[in-house]
Amino acid sequence: MRAVQQAEFGGPEVLQLVEIPEPIAGPGEVLVDVALAGVNFADTHQRRNEYLAAAELPLIPGSEVVGIRRSDGVRVLAMTGGRGGYAQVAAVPADLCFPLPDGLADDVALALLLQGLTAWHLIRTSGRTAPGETVVVHAAAGGTGSLAVQLARPLGAGRVIATASSEDKRALAVDLGADVAVDSAAEGLTQRLLDANGGRPVDVVLDAVGGEVFDASMDALAPFGRMVTYGVSGGSTNTVNTRRLMRESRTVTGFWFRHCLGHPELLDEPLADLFERARAGTLRARVGGRYPLGDAAQAQIDLAERRTTGKLVLDVHA
Repeated sequence: MRAVQQAEFGGPEVLQLVEIPEPIAGPGEVLVDVALAGVNFADTHQRRNEYLAAAELPLIPGSEVVGIRRSDGVRVLAMTGGRGGYAQVAAVPADLCFPLPDGLADDVALALLLQGLTAWHLIRTSGRTAPGETVVVHAAAGGTGSLAVQLARPLGAGRVIATASSEDKRALAVDLGADVAVDSAAEGLTQRLLDANGGRPVDVVLDAVGGEVFDASMDALAPFGRMVTYGVSGGSTNTVNTRRLMRESRTVTGFWFRHCLGHPELLDEPLADLFERARAGTLRARVGGRYPLGDAAQAQIDLAERRTTGKLVLDVHA
């Protein structure tokens, strides 16, 4: 089968298109004939072995696929467990394999898995958004952000403030349902967030950027507000001053999707909710790029350099 594999850690050039034997399903696994594989920002960290979980070589990247389950011919959406997705066949955990309803396109479904579930849990589980609160969504034109913008109000928010790096991306965020979208640059961000909320501090911030953006967002957070951090795409991590947290009654919480695994209640019902919203047309999963398998490196470059919006997918047969 064709797959993208890396034999060393490094830049995009380490991703090589190869011909290798098909995987063999181990205990508790099933084989999926892959149609599309998802590309996520975490893949770029894993490629350099800078992700939260250490990677092992040789590595076939890819944490999610959509395709046909060989055992019964059912069209499924599946998590790979962290590796093996950039390939024509993937061995996936049977309990992380979800049958797809009719009327849901493969690429749309793929956008709803890791990124859709992440957005759902950022708002509900980690952000604990209460009715009427103001939610800030950073990187609002990206795969997770574009879904979070749409989900925030149905899941309780009273006002949704988006941030993005360009006028086009900000316009997209407003089109997706944000009340207002502001420039995501760190300089002046605190004041822009306050102004966008009528001069009042905000209640919940969903941050995948980190660094100066995290610090500026903390300065805009209300007492009892929640900062939810789920990525460091800006490349810098942060140190939190616990005395300041206490003085201002703020909460900082992290989210890593891996902690949802092994808990069906954190997967099945939220995913069914996402499927239903997408089928009803109230949730638009934006597919921002479709690449041939051999262009996986380019997909990661475009994602890391913020040239894209929405979900990026690999067509493993193109």
